[in-house]
Amino acid sequence: MPKMKSVKGAVKRFKVKKSGKIKRGTAFRSHILTKVDGAHHRASRKAKYVDQADAKKIKEMIVN
Repeated sequence: MPKMKSVKGAVKRFKVKKSGKIKRGTAFRSHILTKVDGAHHRASRKAKYVDQADAKKIKEMIVN
């Protein structure tokens, strides 16, 4: 039986933590942040986690 291959795009975007939660990046953080409200800019620094509804699907993508 062939090996299960992981989805490389998912491997680059998500990290599984010890608690089992999946950490993800924040949207709208790349450039032109001078227009963004300061409170929104600061709030986007915090760690974001994938919702439990999507976590199972992402764990399947990150096999290895």
